[in-house]
Amino acid sequence: MVISLLPIPARIHAVRQELTELRAYPAERLAAIVKDVGFRCSFCAKCCTSAFNGHVFLLDRDTAAVKEIDPRALEPAPYAEFCDQNGMFYVSGYALLVQDDKAGSCYFLKNGRCRIYDRRFSICRIYPYMLHREPDEKGKVDWRQVSGLDEHGEYNTDIPEEDCLAIASETKEYEEAYLMQEIGFLIFIQDYFARHRLRHVQKVYDDQVRRFNQGEEITVMVYYNGLLEQHRIRNR
Repeated sequence: MVISLLPIPARIHAVRQELTELRAYPAERLAAIVKDVGFRCSFCAKCCTSAFNGHVFLLDRDTAAVKEIDPRALEPAPYAEFCDQNGMFYVSGYALLVQDDKAGSCYFLKNGRCRIYDRRFSICRIYPYMLHREPDEKGKVDWRQVSGLDEHGEYNTDIPEEDCLAIASETKEYEEAYLMQEIGFLIFIQDYFARHRLRHVQKVYDDQVRRFNQGEEITVMVYYNGLLEQHRIRNR
C-alpha cells in the first residue's frame, strides 16, 4: 500500500480544510438523507465483520472504553501512515480486534449479537451513516453519507425527524473528532520525527509490509492520547 507522499505540513493543511468543510455542512442536509434512507438494523451482523466492513477504527475515547472493558480487544489500526528509516511503523490509533473466523467477526460479537451493545463505540452507533469526502470510482471527490446501501439492514422505515437530526448531529460530531485526532497525530509526528531525526521512507515501508505478510514480527507505534504506545505484532 502506498501512503500519501504529501509532506506532513501539506497533509495537515488538507485535513484542516476537510474539517472546515465538514463543519460547514448543514446537519439538516444529512438529517434529510437519514430520513430518506430510513435505515433500520435487521441484526444481520454484517457490519460487525471485517469481511464486509474492513476494520473498525477507534477514537481515543473509544480506546479508553475498550481498555476498561477488555484490553485484549485492541490492535493497532492497519495501514500505518508512516514508516521511518529504521523500519518502525506509526499509526494514528487503534482498531477493534477481530476473531479468527471466516467472516472476521468483531471481538465482541457472539452468536450474531454484540456483547457490549449498551456500551458500543462511536462508529457502531452512527453506522451506516458517515460524512466525509472521498473520490468515487471515476475519481470525482464528493460527500459520502451512507455505507453499504442496500447491502444489509432494512430501508424506508419511518424515522421521526428529531431522531434523524440527532443521528446527523452525532455523525458530524464523530467525523469531526476523527479529523481532530488525525490532525493531532500529524502534528505530533512532524515534531517527533524532527526531534529524533527520522523520516518516512516508502521503500522501507514496502519492505516491512512484505516481511509482515511473510510472518515476521514488526514494531508499530500507536498514537493514543497524545503519546505513542509500542506494539510488536505478527500477521495472523
